[in-house]
Amino acid sequence: MAKFETKGKDLYIDDHKVLRGWESWNVWYWFATEKEREQLSDLGDSKGTPDTIYFGFVQGLRKNGVISLRPKSRA
Repeated sequence: MAKFETKGKDLYIDDHKVLRGWESWNVWYWFATEKEREQLSDLGDSKGTPDTIYFGFVQGLRKNGVISLRPKSRA
């Protein structure tokens, strides 16, 4: 199980500082701990959309993985 703790005003998960966080409608939480890269992502419209890829923790899955910023910022 992941260890969540605060140090000052910052949140850490297993000693990795959280850079960004998101909450979904299905009560899953994404916590970005490393910025991996910038890229163009195809979100199903066959167009390259600027995107940021992070590595981090997905609380709904209770594991680490790669997180795309773009789907979370579409509104």
